[in-house]
Amino acid sequence: MNRLNQKYNETIMKDLMEKFHYSSVMECPKIVKIVINMGVGDAKDNPKALEEAVAELTQISGQKPVITKAKKSIANFKIRENMSIGCKVTLRGERMYDFMDKLFNISLPRVRDFRGVSKTAFDGRGNYTLGVKEQLIFPEINYDKVAIVRGMDVVFVTTAKTNEEAKALLEALGMPFEK
Repeated sequence: MNRLNQKYNETIMKDLMEKFHYSSVMECPKIVKIVINMGVGDAKDNPKALEEAVAELTQISGQKPVITKAKKSIANFKIRENMSIGCKVTLRGERMYDFMDKLFNISLPRVRDFRGVSKTAFDGRGNYTLGVKEQLIFPEINYDKVAIVRGMDVVFVTTAKTNEEAKALLEALGMPFEK
């Protein structure tokens, strides 16, 4: 069992029950999944760029990503429907907690001038989205082998009903929010 998962089950759940006055343990918010999305804009001109992005996302998440395709044709971006334009991976269970632990304790502190993540990136339904500007902050990525620096979106999907509940959950798990 992962360290964060154990901490959630032993202490965080009890704290949230007291704070929000839940009558049942099942009401307590928890993280359902983490979705990591990497858009590859130059994939239309350079198919090798998509392969590199897939390889990097595989290293970061420990799971093979799915290639995402364009839903509509957009003339201004020179994109046709069903063109490969990115990749994403959905983490659940043990891998999700491992990734979260690595993100909070190793990767985010490596960001230059890091003062914490935004407190306002909640969507109103208890989900949190975090934008990462470069994949180099992850320890698995070899700096010398990176051709193009790419960003990614990390979405934390929770069972929380409000932003306040989700923020309390993520804070308890160790998300470094700005002061």
